[in-house]
Amino acid sequence: MDFFAQQDLARRNTRWLVALFLLAVLLLVLLTNAVVAAFLFFSQDYNIYSGSREGMSGFLSYFSWARFGTIGAAISGTVAVVVLAMWIHLSTGGKTVAESMGGTRILPQSRDTAERRCLNVVEEMALAANMPVPPVYVLNEERGINAFAAGVTPADAVVAVTRGAIEHLRRHELQGVIAHEFSHILNGDMRLNIRLAAMLKGITFIGDIGRLLLRSGARIRTGNDARGNAVLPLLGIALWLLGLLGGLSAGFIKAAISRQKEYLADASAVQFTRSADGIGSALKVIGGYIPGTLVHAARATELSHIFFGRVTHRLWQLFDTHPPLRERILRVDPQWDGQYIQRKPSRYNWQKNRADAAAVGVGRAAVVAAAAASALADTSEQGLEADATFDTDPAALERETATREDIPLAFVQHSHEPLGAQALVFALLMSEEPALQQAQLAIVAGTGIHGLELLTHTLRPGIHQLGAPRRLPLVELCLPALKAMSAQQYQVFRRTLLQLIRSDQRIELHEWCLFQLLRHYLDPEFLPTRPSRPRYRRLEQVAPPVQTVLSMLAHEGGGEPAAVFRLGAQTLGLPALALQPQESCTVAGFSRAVITLADCYPLLKPRLLKAMTLAASDDGVLSAVEWEIIASTAAVMDCPLPSPCE
Repeated sequence: MDFFAQQDLARRNTRWLVALFLLAVLLLVLLTNAVVAAFLFFSQDYNIYSGSREGMSGFLSYFSWARFGTIGAAISGTVAVVVLAMWIHLSTGGKTVAESMGGTRILPQSRDTAERRCLNVVEEMALAANMPVPPVYVLNEERGINAFAAGVTPADAVVAVTRGAIEHLRRHELQGVIAHEFSHILNGDMRLNIRLAAMLKGITFIGDIGRLLLRSGARIRTGNDARGNAVLPLLGIALWLLGLLGGLSAGFIKAAISRQKEYLADASAVQFTRSADGIGSALKVIGGYIPGTLVHAARATELSHIFFGRVTHRLWQLFDTHPPLRERILRVDPQWDGQYIQRKPSRYNWQKNRADAAAVGVGRAAVVAAAAASALADTSEQGLEADATFDTDPAALERETATREDIPLAFVQHSHEPLGAQALVFALLMSEEPALQQAQLAIVAGTGIHGLELLTHTLRPGIHQLGAPRRLPLVELCLPALKAMSAQQYQVFRRTLLQLIRSDQRIELHEWCLFQLLRHYLDPEFLPTRPSRPRYRRLEQVAPPVQTVLSMLAHEGGGEPAAVFRLGAQTLGLPALALQPQESCTVAGFSRAVITLADCYPLLKPRLLKAMTLAASDDGVLSAVEWEIIASTAAVMDCPLPSPCE
């Protein structure tokens, strides 16, 4: 399924979500009015002297349109406030979701074998998915094999895995699971998942109020006014029952929205890994693994729809957020013989290992190494030690990354440390002119970070020799380590970055591209950001900015400018556009044009990026400069990159 079909499916799912949500709220309003009318009927029509009630026909006399409107407004307002509060909380970024479930970020410099292997796999999948490496979290307390991707946009996305997943899955199996999660990032499922969680919290909130009233009633049920004290628990029971019905509605909505997304993500995982064996074997391991995909974190049930597999047992599959395991396996492996892969659960105590290490003064690296060693000792019977890709030397994983990305090993090693990552980025901006270079090094020294100036100066010659083709991959490798900085450190880094760019009193195109990429993927981690608002439904409304962007791409690329521009304009259905002269293509104008295009409706953005990629590769070669322009444009527009080979 191509990108446009995926986005169309996401839009249909969103419409389904809104429709089912409104239906559930309406049902809650109707049921609440019925409960109130019944309460009035049984409390006021009861004759305490004769012990009789009026006939059921009197029940209708307690229905009031005015009361219906008041109750409807109260419930709708409450649900709206809860949904808004939940959305604001979850939209702060994927790290909020991961940390709320007990996730711990895997640092780039981790020495734990399983964690390093997981980071390496995430780097590989990021390359296949054409996006920077997201932060990775591990749920250390979870033995089940599971994972999730969370965030609102690719810029603030994180990938989280359980300890069971990174300890029990072989490399190709872990690749399949991680690729599945990357497809959720690229398909726009994360934003839908956050909307779904916020809306469902609004529906089930009434039940939460009911449980609170029940507890409160139990605490204050003393004194002489027994009848008055009984009102609170009765109201609590009524609200709890309404919340129970709301919970059933929420479960149905989650199941209706989530299942198709999981099939699509499994298929996308096959595309990313170019093999059905990874995702297929991972699903078969889960089927033969006793803990399965169960997750016991406090908020796991509430966010069950974002996980790779179901987090709880379900009595009725009607409310299951994930398709049956057998059906998922048969979708990716139609020749499956029905046999699961048996993996024995490892028996290690993460809390105990950590406490023991702290008692003897051992650092975190030794703690995770002890946990990994314990896990591997228990799984040796299943032959995991025979997995040649489970390399016990973290340096081997760095060598593999260096070979794959064609980047010197020293640069890869520095990219995993915040200090080294900063030095690499600053070295990319260093001038070859001696006087200007000294001024730039003085700016770096002004940060007050010990060793940063010397490291930047040391790396500069090698970065210069690296050239344009490896600039973008190197920056993407640095992002996880840069995200590990504190907010104060990022402020210093960002200010220094701008000073280096402006040090020669002009902004080059590659400098603008570098800054936009870093800003887009780092700002959401440390600063409050506001996404662009869709304003333009048709490309004709943004024809001048499109003309500017295509003109800059045509002149900066390696092909014939007129041919590149013409192909891009025709692909977009705008043949009347004219190529601007090269002297008119300024970085400032290009920047304004891209910012305007960021306000296009979502489906227009991939059309534009795909047209730019097609036009730039018209001569058979997509140069590094052209790809940087396309990548930075995608970053500003907050849209996933198309594949360079498309």
